[in-house]
Amino acid sequence: MKSKKEGRIFERARKAAEQTLRDPEKIRNVIDTALHMAGSASTSSPFHELTDKFQALIRLVRAYINRQYRIVPWQTITLAVAALIYFVNPLDAIADFLPLVGFFDDAAVLTAVLASINHDLTAFLEWEKSVDQNPAEPMPRVIDADFEEVKVEKTIDNG
Repeated sequence: MKSKKEGRIFERARKAAEQTLRDPEKIRNVIDTALHMAGSASTSSPFHELTDKFQALIRLVRAYINRQYRIVPWQTITLAVAALIYFVNPLDAIADFLPLVGFFDDAAVLTAVLASINHDLTAFLEWEKSVDQNPAEPMPRVIDADFEEVKVEKTIDNG
């Protein structure tokens, strides 16, 4: 369960997410920072599943920003960006410079966000897999590409 301090800090991150989503340069910076931090995570750690889901969350946000995947509620994108902001913020509820404790704080918030958007993230992963299986319409593996390298091949929009 989140502490009151975590709740207040995450609420600030959510409000910052709404502002960040309106500024292409800011959202790119958040995504790039999150990618860098996620890339340094060990794939053999006990948090492998959480790391995989975090990377999927980053890909979801990037695909949404690049207009590749738009079949997702705005609230889901806002929560996803808020989680990214919270994760990259070195001064969250428990500072990340406290070796293990700061990471558990981030993991707790990320786990809560992932649980609340699980349905939408699962739908995105299914869409991503279907695009990957169709060689006529390849989707770039955005987790492995720089933001500027991602090219929009196909746009899916829900409206």
